[in-house]
Amino acid sequence: MTGEDTNPMLQYILNNPEEFAKNLSEIAENGGKALAAYLEPREKGEAASGGTEELNAVVKTLAEVGNYWMKDPSRAIEAQTKLWSGYMNIWNSTLQRMAGEEREPIVVPTNTDKRFKDSQWDDNNFFDFIKQMYLQTSNWAEELAEGADELDDHTRHKAGFYIKQISNAMSPSNFILTNPELLRETMSSNAGNLVKGMKLLAEDIKAGHGDLRIRQTDPDKFEVGVNVAVTPGKIVEQNDVCQLIQYTPTTETVLKRPLLIVPPWINKYYILDLNKEKSFIRWAVDQGHTVFVVSWINPDETQAQKSFEHYMRDGILNSLERIRKTTQQTTVNAIGYCVGGTLLAATLSYLAKIGEQDRIASATFLTTQVDFTYAGDLKVFVDEEQIEILEHRMGEKGYLDGSKMATAFNMLRSNDLIWPYVVNNYLRGKDPFPFDLLYWNADSTRMPAANHSYYLRNCYQKNALAKGEMELAGQNLDLSDVQIPIYNLATKEDHIAPAKSVFKGCGCFGGPVEYVLSGSGHIAGVVNPPSKEKYQYWTGSKPEGALENWMQDASETPGSWWPHWQKWITSQDDNQVKARKPGARRTKILEDAPGSYVKVRI
Repeated sequence: MTGEDTNPMLQYILNNPEEFAKNLSEIAENGGKALAAYLEPREKGEAASGGTEELNAVVKTLAEVGNYWMKDPSRAIEAQTKLWSGYMNIWNSTLQRMAGEEREPIVVPTNTDKRFKDSQWDDNNFFDFIKQMYLQTSNWAEELAEGADELDDHTRHKAGFYIKQISNAMSPSNFILTNPELLRETMSSNAGNLVKGMKLLAEDIKAGHGDLRIRQTDPDKFEVGVNVAVTPGKIVEQNDVCQLIQYTPTTETVLKRPLLIVPPWINKYYILDLNKEKSFIRWAVDQGHTVFVVSWINPDETQAQKSFEHYMRDGILNSLERIRKTTQQTTVNAIGYCVGGTLLAATLSYLAKIGEQDRIASATFLTTQVDFTYAGDLKVFVDEEQIEILEHRMGEKGYLDGSKMATAFNMLRSNDLIWPYVVNNYLRGKDPFPFDLLYWNADSTRMPAANHSYYLRNCYQKNALAKGEMELAGQNLDLSDVQIPIYNLATKEDHIAPAKSVFKGCGCFGGPVEYVLSGSGHIAGVVNPPSKEKYQYWTGSKPEGALENWMQDASETPGSWWPHWQKWITSQDDNQVKARKPGARRTKILEDAPGSYVKVRI
């Protein structure tokens, strides 16, 4: 038997003290570089210290939960007893295990929790004890927020979200001395992992101009227009809001109706054109669609006053006019993704109000909310106090930094999108794996102050579009005026546009709605090419009542929803014409796809 077999704790003993001391010196040096990268932009006035308002909001919210439990002594004693009872059960169980008895754990991680996969979390009494104590505490804290029933729903929701973020940050898996895998790697490498990790930390703070920009992939392995966003096409229209891409056909004939895709401006459009194998755009071209895609500008201070109305007029409506001129078709099929879909829905209502509803014959919404009643954890960031803070910050620059929105999205799944990369990059000292989707995720965009403020207030805060109270371009919008056929795709594990929220939005429209639920989440559930044979989708009856009831009778189909959508879209109109090349009918070609707007980085 080896020494490790005899005593598993030997794997945590330092094997080269001299090299360890040398590495400690390098860690301190790289730590100084990280601190300098943080301080330098603040000393120059290029970055704000920031965070005070957000911290105050967290403290204020959690204080309300604490006050609820402390103002009633019996309630407080009950809560404390539950916590300490759990602690004592874990302690007694651990002592019995140390005495050689077989004992089932008192508290275990969920099946989806990836933090405690190393065998030592279960086999080693020390690490098992730490793990169980952590789970007991975090579960108890979350129950405190849920049980504060005298607080309003929004405050409880915020408290639960903040507690989850704190507990995720304090997980023993995030610290060297309490993570067996990290401790093992640190001892075996004599802290060489921390030397590399501190170097990466300094680089990422510098890249974030004083803020930590966690790299989730290797950015040097991708380039827009080279190995992502490579479907051939041309820029056929451009203004100070967007460029319009028309893609080169690959079939001799195409559907008579062109297809206009309106992506979100919160991210860049090429999530739908990641590579040849995962490109919805390329697939749609191969199915015989004349595909046009809006590529939004990455705004700076000059676009500060660009509003929701500007994005409708200069984005969607101007694109429709260019499509009409270059294809001689007065009506299109349209797709809207996420907030791009929300804008598309508002545009449909606007066109109905002014008597031009025939300009869009059918609409497809991909993970789009029009009713924000069940908008999920993003509502945590939207109340009057937080919107005012955000508007004040946007007023200083004229836009919201893309990194702020990216952080908010990552926090929705911090145990998947934040802490694993903190551990991998800065504690294990490993370069992240090259992954095109995460490259796109990090390629964030700014948002104009006027547009973003309007969106937050009218959609998340007031839910004005669903209530028929949104005013846009002089019209009071009512989605029941939208009578065209609608394909409404939700994804089962969506944290941004929850399936329940999308389902409820179906009832806002006045025409027929095909509700389809795809497996996976906000991105993978949409970007799921048939060739991958992954996930599944559900179809069913008219989307009425509760989603849970609809699911009971829904039919599950393995694989991608893309062919189902193609069948639906051609059922509306399958007339064919000769394929249309970019530049037809004297349309001026401005540059090759993907265009220059999408290449602007922050």
